[in-house]
Amino acid sequence: MGEDIRLAAVVALAQGMAAAHGSREAWRAAAAGACRALGGSFAALSVWERELGRLRVLVNVGDLAAGEEEFPDGEAYPVHQFPEITEFLHERWAGGGEPNAWVETAEGPAAGGRPGYVHQRVAALRRRGRGSCVVAPIVLNGRAWGELYVARPTGAPVFGREDADFATVLASVVAAGIAQAERLEEARRLAFTDALTGLANRRAVDVRLDEAVDRHKRDGVVVSLVVCDLNGLKRVNDTRGHAVGDRLLERFGSVLSLCGAMLPGALAARLGGDEFCLLAVGPSSDDVVRAADELCRRAGELELGEGVACGVASTADPIGPVQSARRLFRLADAAQYRAKAERAVKPVVAGRAGPDDPVVRLADAAPSGETAERRQFRGRLP
Repeated sequence: MGEDIRLAAVVALAQGMAAAHGSREAWRAAAAGACRALGGSFAALSVWERELGRLRVLVNVGDLAAGEEEFPDGEAYPVHQFPEITEFLHERWAGGGEPNAWVETAEGPAAGGRPGYVHQRVAALRRRGRGSCVVAPIVLNGRAWGELYVARPTGAPVFGREDADFATVLASVVAAGIAQAERLEEARRLAFTDALTGLANRRAVDVRLDEAVDRHKRDGVVVSLVVCDLNGLKRVNDTRGHAVGDRLLERFGSVLSLCGAMLPGALAARLGGDEFCLLAVGPSSDDVVRAADELCRRAGELELGEGVACGVASTADPIGPVQSARRLFRLADAAQYRAKAERAVKPVVAGRAGPDDPVVRLADAAPSGETAERRQFRGRLP
């Protein structure tokens, strides 16, 4: 392969990883780009999981053999099957350099391989109909991260020393791409995460709620929102300090997360200050109310707080057409406002009235300062 062709292949690999959205796309782009650059028929990217003592396959691309999947759930190999891990992929290299790639064939070591080095990977080549492979360790931030593996089928030209050297260069490009993908992933995570509680933040709720309401309008899926206000936070901050108040917020965040787990796929979030919410897409409104009821019960047992005011709005209840995320949010917020005004120990549910539910009804007038949306939920508690 000419220098210009190889340079173009390196650029294409870097561009492919840079254009990826998320780690999985970056892994696929890395393996596919290296496969093309080296003229392989198959490539895999694996990560070294130190704590588990294994090499776990993240992605397979190209001509997959029986049992191989693009994104395997459980394809992993004990480190003892790969002596190069213990020999090369340790914490840091004393000389400051990085390990070079090497070549193996179905017949044993090849040019660019390691003399006398034969192990399970050779047997795997034969079993999967591959004639040779090049293995390139990936180093990230001075530490072993994993490896890049590219193979050719039986009968194709065997990888040589130049291919191994080029694979070492490609592994460095892949390492840079993985580092960038991880930084972007962390930035995205922070952008949608509340720093104190670790829950989702208002931005994450806005995005998910917009998507959920679109699904509701298109497919009729049930969308429910629980909005809650943690009672007593100001008193705790004023009398015991903000550090104790933060602890109360963290504990309530854990309770919210626990109750959210009752609803498959629910998003637990802190909207800001003492306001939190649960967004559920799919579960029935009754299931959501049960989770909200449990949330109220558990919040009332927190040592530092004074319980929680909780409002629920669900597209499955008689609240009228929900054409926007803003409307559902305002309905849930208005129900929460009602719960707080009446010091309710159970959730107020928009559109419901019955012996076991707080009564929420329409009214022509609202107390001073009450919004039009909240006016819809003026009423009385049983």
